[in-house]
Amino acid sequence: MSDCSTLESLIEMGFSPSRAEKAVAATGNQGIESAMDWLMEHEDDPDIDELVVPDAKDDASGQDPQTMGSGLEEIDANSGRAPLTEEEKLRQTKRMMELIAQKQQEREEREKRERIDQEKQRRKQGQELSVVRQKLQEQEMQKAAEERRREKQEERLARERVREKIARDKAERARRYGGDPSDPISPPAESSFPASIPSLSSPVQEPPTKKEYDQCRIQVRLLDGTALSQTFRAREQLAAVRLYVELNWPGGPEEPFNLLTSFPRRVFTEEDMEKPLQELGLVPSAVLIVAKK
Repeated sequence: MSDCSTLESLIEMGFSPSRAEKAVAATGNQGIESAMDWLMEHEDDPDIDELVVPDAKDDASGQDPQTMGSGLEEIDANSGRAPLTEEEKLRQTKRMMELIAQKQQEREEREKRERIDQEKQRRKQGQELSVVRQKLQEQEMQKAAEERRREKQEERLARERVREKIARDKAERARRYGGDPSDPISPPAESSFPASIPSLSSPVQEPPTKKEYDQCRIQVRLLDGTALSQTFRAREQLAAVRLYVELNWPGGPEEPFNLLTSFPRRVFTEEDMEKPLQELGLVPSAVLIVAKK
């Protein structure tokens, strides 16, 4: 009786007989609401409209399976249940629509929650990716800063080594020529020998002695056309001039360079850097030109 009542109610609500039979069988005839829930959940199944043919052993009434769907219009006669009035049909239809609306609302709310969760997950992943990207940028910037500091440190150490070498050379020259090692910048000039020895037997006039210079004025023309000028000791090495240029070049030299004279043209080598300015013919004044290597 309950089975037929549920089946009839579903058919009167507008469901097809095949769907109503499937819902009743799938829910174990637990009531119209359970059958409605099953129909709402399985309404998109591809086999929802296929007929169900139950086994003979599962037929509790002992009825032949071929007579199960012989005519739903005979259900009222077999069950002894009076057909529903129009008012009952309207109530059941209204109940069905309410259930359908409730299920749709629950499904929409569930889908809305799922979309919100997905959006939260997407934003979370985006924030995590942004944090990772920012950390990578900070690491790159830190690495570049450390590289610049290392390069500056190497340049400073190289300049200090050049200064120390020049200071040792000056001290060595001062010691060699009998000067004060504490003042390596101004070693005493070598005592000049007389240009000629006076002859006792001939009253020949002595030629003028060559003047000795202990300082020289050096002007260095840079690549951009500007010039640097400085006074050096005549016996200072050419390396002191190169160091002066490196330390006073606006912005610092971008690449290694050579020093040369224009007339007569001469490009000074690394070996010349160890020679005094006097020996290189740059006393009492000279103009040097900077050229790229």
